[in-house]
Amino acid sequence: MHPSIATVLSRIVAREGRDRTALPPVYEAIDPEALTAVLESNGDVSVRFAYGDYRVVIGPGSDEVVIDEAR
Repeated sequence: MHPSIATVLSRIVAREGRDRTALPPVYEAIDPEALTAVLESNGDVSVRFAYGDYRVVIGPGSDEVVIDEAR
């Protein structure tokens, strides 16, 4: 799993105050292997996707992660 995906999950767990295993599987929102391939192939890319009740933006740069509640 790419570190940015782990960051996304950690931040959502912190917001919701529940165990990571209670979250839906990441692969229901986005293909984690494809996301890793994209992030590792180009440092200037941004990826946006919905995960549960959140909008997630990774990038540009895999260390930049933004999580907003979906409206």
